[in-house]
Order: sequence, then structure tokens, then C-alpha cells
Amino acid sequence: MKIDIKISGEPLNIQSCIDWVMSPECGGINVFIGTVRNLTKGKKVIRLEFEAYESMAIGEMNKIAEDVLKKWPVQKILIHHRTGILQTGEVPVVIVVAAAHRDAAFDACRYTIDTLKQTVPIWKKEVFEDGETWVAAHP
Repeated sequence: MKIDIKISGEPLNIQSCIDWVMSPECGGINVFIGTVRNLTKGKKVIRLEFEAYESMAIGEMNKIAEDVLKKWPVQKILIHHRTGILQTGEVPVVIVVAAAHRDAAFDACRYTIDTLKQTVPIWKKEVFEDGETWVAAHP
């Protein structure tokens, strides 16, 4: 298996994500960990709420991973996303890419998070001290 895709309401285990891509053939492993920050445009963030159209989201995440495998010499790719209510400091997304060389791992990882934000039906609501707003899907 070269692809691991997951959407979960449970906390993501970063170390097990990294362990899954480890391979003696891979000299470069790139990890993107998205975290809930405490400020957006100067406003204090209380929490984020993530919702997904799960079956469609998993399908789109698989398309991204398959595209990565066609574009770069990547050995393994993992994309995990969390749903539900997350507090500041918690992790909503982990992407791990393993390749023989670092350039492919870096490029594929960046492509994966950028494409995920543009195409995968996962929505984010930011909750502030004075209100809330649904965030546009694009970075």
C-alpha cells in the first residue's frame, strides 16, 4: 500500500503517521502538520469546527494521492484529517510524504495541502469571542 487516507473525529497520532511512511528506500520524508492557531486577522480564536462530506472527501483525497504518485517519484503518501470541535493547539490535518529524495517529498507535500484546501469538501468554522464565521475553502 502506497496511500493511507483517513477522516476521523478522534485526535490524529502524528508519530504513527510518520511511522507508516518509513521505509529504507526513502531518504526524504516531509511532514505537514496543520494546527489550530489562537489568532486570525487579530481576532482571538476560541475553537474551530470541521465538517466533511466524508465519502466525497475521502474520494477527493485519494485522487490527490494518486495524482501525487503520478507526478513525483513518491514511495508513500498519507493524508489524515480530523472533524469535529478542535481547540487551539490541536491538529486538524497531517500529511506525510516519503520519497527517495527530499525535493520530491517537499514538492508533493506542498501540492497535497494546497490541493486539499481547494478541492476536498471539508469545511471550517472559526469561533471567536464575538462571533463565528465559515472560512472559504481556498488558502
